This record gives sequence, structure tokens and C-alpha cells, in this order.
Amino acid sequence: MIAAYLEIRDGKIKKSSLEALSEAKRRAAELGVETAAVLVGAAVSGLAPAAFAQGAAKVYIVDNPVFADYSSQAHAFALAGFAAQAKPSAFFFAATAMGKDLAPRVAARLGVALVSDCTKIAVKGGALEFTRPIYAGKAFLSLRLKSSPQLATLRPNVFPVGQAGEGTGETIRLEVAIPEGSTKGRVTEILKEESAELDVTEADIVVSGGRGLKGPEAFSLLRDLAAVFPRAAVGASRSAVDSGWIGHQHQVGQTGKTVSPELYMAVGISGAIQHLAGMSSSKFIVAVNKDPEAPIFKVADYGIVGDLFEVVPKLTDELKKALKD
Repeated sequence: MIAAYLEIRDGKIKKSSLEALSEAKRRAAELGVETAAVLVGAAVSGLAPAAFAQGAAKVYIVDNPVFADYSSQAHAFALAGFAAQAKPSAFFFAATAMGKDLAPRVAARLGVALVSDCTKIAVKGGALEFTRPIYAGKAFLSLRLKSSPQLATLRPNVFPVGQAGEGTGETIRLEVAIPEGSTKGRVTEILKEESAELDVTEADIVVSGGRGLKGPEAFSLLRDLAAVFPRAAVGASRSAVDSGWIGHQHQVGQTGKTVSPELYMAVGISGAIQHLAGMSSSKFIVAVNKDPEAPIFKVADYGIVGDLFEVVPKLTDELKKALKD
């Protein structure tokens, strides 16, 4: 069995988790084993049909009010308990903020290895082979895990979500005991960003700005450009975030968020290796920079050498016309 943990946000399964489940289904089909999904929370059984639609043969549910709010310690106990009872051969997580926090804890409790930020999974010789970027994306490492279950986090927007079907399957409820005193922290309040902007890791198109914007006011140009597209978000380089021009939740790069959208537009970003590590796996990259020698052009599919304050408004207008027609 290959299982996938399904992260829940605002009562829905996150797209990145459905990607992990879809990949689990593809690899399980090659190995001739079942696919399972795991839901942890309070009153989450209603989400099982969405997992069946993505090919899960079994949905394991750990349903308890104690899991209503995310707790890394409590959720790690729950998932380690699932693994001990269901004994999957592999267990996938999305490489989101939650997945990166949770998967290592589960691996530690199980005493097994973990592959982080996978961009490819293949079946070779009847075994799973995982590939992940190393050295800030300069090279790729392929490896196999000897321990079981094989734990891995999958980079969002790299693995496609399968065609939704009308599948059905078996729902299995698990009771996992949380030892008293093992949960040392609890959620007292969740503060959400006031704006309804899409998270960069969930967006199909990301428009990012860097030091070339010269100040926070110029991010309005990027928001206007992003508004032209559906499911688009505004990102930023570390220098823009460190300067206080935009919030940290927008940061793309090695110390920020890793994105792999269909289209990544880098505006006024020189292309430091730390930034490239967070976006180089994007399907198409468009760069706008006045410096023709900027490193960003080495990874860009299309480049525009020019003043972003002139290029971006014209580009926005032309895209509006083209999409309107």
C-alpha cells in the first residue's frame, strides 16, 4: 500500500495533497498495490469522497476533537499510529509548510528515513526511486530508501492531479491514543491575512518582484498584472521582503516558499541562486530586467530587457486586450 496524508485547509483538501495522492495512485498502479489516503481532524469523514475520486481504495480517518486545530505533536502521533496499524510501504506528504513540519516528526517516531522536496518518483526494478534537487537546484539526487515505510514530501505543482472519477472505496476509522502530556503546545488563535490573495504555492501563475521595484508602491504594478490571470498570485524575492516592501508569506526562494507554477514572471529580480532554488522548476519563466547580464535570463524561457516601470504597464494592457479578444 502507498498512502498519502491529506492536508485540510478551511474544510477542504489542499490541491497539493491531491497531487501527492495522485502520484501515490500512479506509483501504486505500477507496483500492483493499493492506494490509501489519511485524514486527520474533527468531523472530516465528509472529505472521503474527494479522496476516492482521486483513486484512493481506502481512506483512513482519525477523527477526534483534539485534532480540530493543527498540532505538530498530536498529528505526528496520529500518523505514526496509522503507519503502525496500516503498515503502508510508502507514505507521501505535500512539501507545504505543514508537510515539512509534520513528515520529519512522523519519520522520527517511526525510526525511518525521509526524502524531502521530491520532484520526481519512479519505479525501477520493483522499487521506488526518488529524485530531489540539491545544491540550491544545481544538481539532482536520485535515491532509494531501505527503511519502511518510505516517507517523502512532494514539491507542490510538480505532480499533476489525476482526472477525478466517481470511485468508491472503504472508509476505515482509526482510534489513536495521544499520551497525556505529549502535546506541549496548542493553537489558541489563527490569524489570517486580511487580503484574499492566493498563496503563491497554490497559484497557477506567480508574478514576483525584487529589488528592481525600488519600493513597496511598485508592487501595485504586479498586482494589476496578476489580476489579469485566473489563479495568479504575487511573489517576491528575499531582498524585497527584507526591505519591508511586502510580507514574508510572499517570499519565493531557498529561505521562503518553493513554487512550480505554469508561469513564473520575475520582475526586477536579478536571479540569485537562492531565489532560483525556489522557482526554477516552473513550467515557463518570463523575466523582465534592465540588466541584460542578469542571471535570471539564464533560466528564463522568455526575457525582456528594459525598464520594468515601462514594460509592466504595457504588458498588462496588451494581455488585457488579448484575453478579452
